Amino acid sequence: MNILVTGGAGFIGSYLTESLIREGNSVTVIDDLSTGKHDNLSALNNNKNFRFFEGSILDYKLMLKLVTECDVIYHLAAAVGVKFIVENPLQSLITNVRGTEIVLELAHIFKKKVFIASSSEVYGKNGKDPFKETDDRILGSAMIPRWGYAFSKGFDEFLAIGYYRSTSLPVVIGRLFNICGPRQSSSYGMVIPRFIQQALNNEPMTVYGDGTQVRSFTFIGDTIEAIKALMNNPKAEGGIFNIGSTESVRIIDLAVKIKELSASTSEIVFIPYIQAYGKNSEDMFYRIPDISKINELLGFTPQIKLEEMLKIIINECRSR
Repeated sequence: MNILVTGGAGFIGSYLTESLIREGNSVTVIDDLSTGKHDNLSALNNNKNFRFFEGSILDYKLMLKLVTECDVIYHLAAAVGVKFIVENPLQSLITNVRGTEIVLELAHIFKKKVFIASSSEVYGKNGKDPFKETDDRILGSAMIPRWGYAFSKGFDEFLAIGYYRSTSLPVVIGRLFNICGPRQSSSYGMVIPRFIQQALNNEPMTVYGDGTQVRSFTFIGDTIEAIKALMNNPKAEGGIFNIGSTESVRIIDLAVKIKELSASTSEIVFIPYIQAYGKNSEDMFYRIPDISKINELLGFTPQIKLEEMLKIIINECRSR
């Protein structure tokens, strides 16, 4: 099968690309390298089943060529990370909205099945515990860039479902919850690689806010298997599925655990959220998924627990 992966040089996209090629598929990646890296795909450089195009999903002519040549599309290209989103609000919105419009429009024209990578950010400030796919969304002020990102990913979902309902375009939507693993960058606000890098360097470990925020983290390998299984199941078409772990942890406890596993001498320090991301910023207290829907369809439950995941990432960082 010929598969197109947008954003395939990113953290998640590169793992997905490698996995699809191991299964015998031919994979074409398009990535503008704004947050992705060539190094993430270095293992595939000489693979005859791999092609890479450095370019934007906003390039309609290029996307037209790539979509006509593929059988299936995994659309992962998007702005990523709170830090990147806050610092690049316009680029984030245009990429997420116009880019997805182009992908879905071309997929409809040429009848290609599409996976749309959405985000747990769409739940916004809803305080429900845990989040279910049918829950309401509560977004903050338009002056806060984070909520613009959440709105854009929500729009992507509406657009995909609109195509499914109006044209029967086979689409599958996955809402991703804090996916982590080796090779993830700390540059865009991802907390686990940032804590681990600080701990291994015996630098202060910076906790934003008071550290009582509750999160869950899902291993990249579990995530990739869930994404592929959804795309291979016709019953998932037209559906939205949380992809994440139900194992919760407070951010302060996460910092303590990483310090312990790293045998680090780092001091844990607290930085006001507004200092980390600027005055036009907000955080959400709780973000844990209800995964009963994907579990009922696929039997999906993450296999790698938090402590094992942290050990894997720490060992990889040390070897690097």
